[in-house]
Amino acid sequence: MTTSSGPVPSPASRGSASPPAPAPIVITGTGTDVGKTVATAALAAHGLSEGLDVGICKPIQTGLGPGEPGDAHEAARLSGARRVLEVRRLPDPLAPETAARVAGLPQSTLPELIDPIRAWLRAPGGSVPDSAPDSAATCGPARGRLDLVEGAGGVLVRLGAGLTVLDLARSLDAPVVVVARAGLGTLSDTELTVRAIEAAGLRCAGVVIGSWSADPDLAERCNLEDLPRVTGVPVLGRVPAGAGALSQAEFGRRAPGWFVPDLLDVLRSGDRRAHYGEKSTVLGSPACQAAG
Repeated sequence: MTTSSGPVPSPASRGSASPPAPAPIVITGTGTDVGKTVATAALAAHGLSEGLDVGICKPIQTGLGPGEPGDAHEAARLSGARRVLEVRRLPDPLAPETAARVAGLPQSTLPELIDPIRAWLRAPGGSVPDSAPDSAATCGPARGRLDLVEGAGGVLVRLGAGLTVLDLARSLDAPVVVVARAGLGTLSDTELTVRAIEAAGLRCAGVVIGSWSADPDLAERCNLEDLPRVTGVPVLGRVPAGAGALSQAEFGRRAPGWFVPDLLDVLRSGDRRAHYGEKSTVLGSPACQAAG
């Protein structure tokens, strides 16, 4: 387990006066390589722009050796978030359950993953970093906190024997954000993912498009309008294609503009008003119509 948040203080040193931290946000995808890590970084950068203390957690990282920067650290590098936690790492680029089996290692259990995450969530936050956008209250006490937990692959990818991202989210009492593709086929993939989340008794806070072209085709434009209708949850934002290549400063400056203005309220309250159907034009959506 790696963390950049330092040792977890004892309950006594934390005191009893601090209010409980808000529930984290669990980030999943409709599949692999849909842009979860960059979307996580964008959400983190948005939180920093609002003056929040932001943390990023990756319960299980696969496909990397010791010392290589994982997804959580990449999201922190892009966003400027300071608190980072990676609970477990497996060497092969496979689903975590398969990666553990291939490596001859024990399967992850829910307590082994959730207990370090809960301890990390209980640890005191910090201040807004110097690298936060100018709109944030830099170098001062944070105005709250935002903790992001990035899953592996899709929502039903096995993290251990019979263990999925849904189990993590349920244990954390956390809403779930779905990162989806923009193009043809995403309507079914995204609706299936949202249905799985809601069937598990969890709240899907909304959808983020993980890679949005500067010149979207007809299917992408129509999908942006249709996703709220078929899934019943709002499209919260669109991350531009290639955003992961931006510098931290430029990424942090641009990221707030990739989301709906009241993003944090929607994430925390579940208010879905004004985000359905044509209301997604709050994101500047081009029209869903064929060229004349």
